[in-house]
Amino acid sequence: MRFDIMTLFPDLVETVLSESIIGRARKAGIIDIHSHNIRDYSKNKHRHVDDTPYGGGKGMLMSPVPIYDCYLDVIDPAKNPSERRHVVYMSPQGNVLTQAKAREFAEKYDDIIFLCGHYEGVDQRIIDEIVDEELSIGDYVLTGGEIPACIVVDAVSRLIPGVLADAECFEKESFTDENLLEYPQYTRPYEFLGRKVPDVLISGHHANIEKWREEQALAKTKAVRPELYERKMKEIAENTAKTKKKK
Repeated sequence: MRFDIMTLFPDLVETVLSESIIGRARKAGIIDIHSHNIRDYSKNKHRHVDDTPYGGGKGMLMSPVPIYDCYLDVIDPAKNPSERRHVVYMSPQGNVLTQAKAREFAEKYDDIIFLCGHYEGVDQRIIDEIVDEELSIGDYVLTGGEIPACIVVDAVSRLIPGVLADAECFEKESFTDENLLEYPQYTRPYEFLGRKVPDVLISGHHANIEKWREEQALAKTKAVRPELYERKMKEIAENTAKTKKKK
């Protein structure tokens, strides 16, 4: 899978996405990440990419011209033959990223192009012209779209076969079941600061372990995310009703 990131700060993107699991996946050729400096497409001798907004207001706005020229270069068939591509503008006004959205991206597209805004944002016309979807990582404002874009790349990449050593690494964690948090986990030593590993986990009884994990996941979700717990209980009730109806 390919990710293209249009940004004013390609070094920031490269630093974040060259380490750990994502960095190894890039070196192995499982995922392909390209950062593109929008400033390289500025026709201004000072390489300016922003200007004052029409109608007044505070701050500066990114011009559509260098962004569009960057975009045309990114989608050039000679350089990038991808057909199943999707353009995402990282914006606090977008829908909030979820595990379901990350899975959709991983399954549906071969290339995701990210537009990272700065200053007061970007000219609306570039959004209307090239952007397929606006996406947010939460209800707060950051200084730019680079870190959010890196987060989305990370969330999507780990769902690509081969990026993680074992698919089970993501199949049984928080939000894989979208209404359930992950159960608590333990490793050696058996006792730490007077706290011992739950006996069931060293019992060797796999059915009991699985039952304990399900109970713990429900309890944690109820305590930390009660709105998810309510949705999970509703889901369980609906599935139970369907099962009874079939019988």
